[in-house]
Amino acid sequence: MLGTATVGSVALAGGTASAAVATSTKFDLTAPSSELLREIDLQDVRVLQSFSFDNANKHIYTVGLVQEYRQLPGESRQYTNAERSANGDLVVTRLDLTGAEIGRMYLKGFGHGVSIAAEPSGNSAYLWTETDAVAETDANNNTNGWGTKLARFKFANGAVLTTGSSQLTKFSPVSGADRTTVAIDPVNSRLAVRYRASNVFKFSLYDLATFKSGTFTPLATVTQPTGSAYSDFQGFTSLGQYLYMIDGNAYTYANNTTTTPNNPDGNTYITRIDWNTGSVSDRQLTKAGQSLYYREPEGLAIQIPDTSNMAACRLVMGFASENSATDTDKMASLYYKSSLV
Repeated sequence: MLGTATVGSVALAGGTASAAVATSTKFDLTAPSSELLREIDLQDVRVLQSFSFDNANKHIYTVGLVQEYRQLPGESRQYTNAERSANGDLVVTRLDLTGAEIGRMYLKGFGHGVSIAAEPSGNSAYLWTETDAVAETDANNNTNGWGTKLARFKFANGAVLTTGSSQLTKFSPVSGADRTTVAIDPVNSRLAVRYRASNVFKFSLYDLATFKSGTFTPLATVTQPTGSAYSDFQGFTSLGQYLYMIDGNAYTYANNTTTTPNNPDGNTYITRIDWNTGSVSDRQLTKAGQSLYYREPEGLAIQIPDTSNMAACRLVMGFASENSATDTDKMASLYYKSSLV
């Protein structure tokens, strides 16, 4: 296993570090969406935060916060939802492509689960997540743990890892950054990293093999777009020349007895950003999963249904959902776009 990679710091200015990303096709964000999985149960009942595909082994990995009163091995007591959130305690669920659960593990003190990435290895995968969470209280007085570094570790069914576990390889690509999360471009073997530096969110793109060796030289760096048009950031992924970002909120309802949202179109948007220029090349409202009772966007990932045809990819959107106002256990639903232009 590689040693802990904390070498060097990379000074990243706003905008693009270098126009080093080859021209590629892009997902047509105006194309209709298709359903992949609807209302799948995960290991714990809190909101899906993000997901990733092991395309080689046909597995899906999801991550969310540990549910209330789940007592893990080695723990002396049960913890509330608020305590789990503040500590950054996560649960990873491994699914097959039908949505059946085929494994799970727990990560204590890692972060909020903003993004997870799967790197296939044999018949399993190495997972990339945030780690070394630091608690931060927002304007609504909610306290969450957010990762300050990245971790890579082999999925191990039933395992409970802490930030000090020997199975982890840690990476700190940007000195002084926090809110550090990761996604993989599985076609081009690249790693996209989102982080906050000097209170500004940025994304950097790296060659995966070079990054794992401890050399953190980005192919490109862009600043996350902001403004009144953007609501809550909910995830990102990358394919070729383009970075994709999802933002939005759950539907709101007039009361707990209706299934008609106040805003039936929702406010979930997919944004496409050119790695070489940092500019937004398209931004579209998505109505995927519009019939879900509860519908909160949670994560983006690239799926390759047939690895013998790497050019046929899907941009998959995740949504947290629930059955009704009286049954609030959260489930996961996945929808995708596959039209490349």
